[in-house]
Amino acid sequence: MLSTCGPNFKTKGDVLYLSQPVLSYNNAYTYIIGVLLLANSKSRTGYACIRGSGGEFGFFSKSVLRQSNAEAANTFSRWMGTKYLFSLMGAFLSDSYLGRYLTCVSFQVLYLIGLIALSLVTQLSLLKPQGCGKLGQLCEPRSSAKTVIFYVAIYMITLGNGAPEPAFAAFGTDQLDEEDNTEKNLRIHFTAIFIACILLALVWDVSVPSNGEGLYEVERKQGKNNGVRRILHTNGFKYLDRAAIITLVDMVKPANPWHLCTITQVVEVKSILKLLPIWFCTVLSSVVFIQMLSLFAEQGAAMNTTAISNFHIPPASMFAFDIISTSTFILLYDKLIVPLYIKVRKREPKPPSELQRIGIGIAMAMASMIIAAIVEQQRLKHVDSKNTRGLSIFWQIPQYVLVGVSEAFVYVAQMEFFATQTPDGLKSLGIVLSMSSSAMGSYICSIILTTVMAITSTNREVGWVPPNLNDGYLDRYFFLLAALAAINLVLFVICAKRYSPTSFENHYSRTGF
Repeated sequence: MLSTCGPNFKTKGDVLYLSQPVLSYNNAYTYIIGVLLLANSKSRTGYACIRGSGGEFGFFSKSVLRQSNAEAANTFSRWMGTKYLFSLMGAFLSDSYLGRYLTCVSFQVLYLIGLIALSLVTQLSLLKPQGCGKLGQLCEPRSSAKTVIFYVAIYMITLGNGAPEPAFAAFGTDQLDEEDNTEKNLRIHFTAIFIACILLALVWDVSVPSNGEGLYEVERKQGKNNGVRRILHTNGFKYLDRAAIITLVDMVKPANPWHLCTITQVVEVKSILKLLPIWFCTVLSSVVFIQMLSLFAEQGAAMNTTAISNFHIPPASMFAFDIISTSTFILLYDKLIVPLYIKVRKREPKPPSELQRIGIGIAMAMASMIIAAIVEQQRLKHVDSKNTRGLSIFWQIPQYVLVGVSEAFVYVAQMEFFATQTPDGLKSLGIVLSMSSSAMGSYICSIILTTVMAITSTNREVGWVPPNLNDGYLDRYFFLLAALAAINLVLFVICAKRYSPTSFENHYSRTGF
């Protein structure tokens, strides 16, 4: 049968579902299918809508749920944090029980149920009287039962959207063969293209065969670690090597796996522990990105949103500049940015490593907070005694663009870094590390804002982020975030300098700082 496939196909070492041999197309057909399948799946889950709705979510919280600016921002931060936290559960289920394909499919049911429940409870129960929530019109006070149903619905959406997130990315990289030179080169750019497809919401019609043949790869049944690259032993965390020492108790066959570990298991644990300092630094950088989704929109709502011919610009729509800048930078990175970088440095033609790109992204995030603070200072200067909105909302464009470019540096690089530095058997866990940093960043963001409001609202003061931003000091809060980003950058440089890349057998990854 293989001889009839034509000269463009070759056999690979893995097998398909029902033990059929894998056929690899020489022009990286499997890579294209992986990208299109992921982009189509994520467009169905509404990832861009979930992530980009921070401003509208905040306005909904204030007008319908009757929350203050700080409460609305905290509600959104916790919601986003839980969404990314669910990805940890999804990675565990994917690697240990369900598998990546079944994880991707099954959680879409919960996502669909959550969307239906959210639509029903909002339309039938919360938006009373009809038309409330528009143009600053507050809705009627809601009962506790209706509020509970609302929160159950939105967190069901986060479960269905967040849990399969690492499985989607790992499922795509599974289609690429590390030993094939063509697919190996394309694998390097997979993460960037994957994220760009999500942000641009590209929808492709993928024909799925009824029997599922040829769509995804599974490992052979001959051994648990068959086809998985072996990690070379390191001298770091030497005390963990004791778990692999054979004692008299372990002479009994079979050995207790909770008492005696293989050296491979020990090295895998070491590789995860080495990543934690880098992971902690990416957690702090996520605080800036979460604030962009909430407080930037609230800042824009307090500015002049009228454009040409009295055209009103929704403050949340300014998030489009973040998406455009992120997607454009990702798509132009290899074709324009890297060649320019090499030309400027005039050194050996090597693009920036993953850690270097993360550091650049953190620095740009700090700069975006400084610009946001300056814009807020100028906005307050243009507010007269009648609280008239003077400064145009278009002054927010630079801060949105800077955050977008920062995201392009940090998110793509950290996903590549964690995916390549974790063992092959824990690939989903490596991807979920990058997502869990956003989860923890969301919760830390909520803690920081709550603490700041508790400190600054004493002695009958309204605090830095009051319901009316004209009475507060949002610029000071942005400067505080910029200072935290600067401290985070210093810590990251120290951790990146001390990090030693994980060494795989017959594999080399350039991840140093």
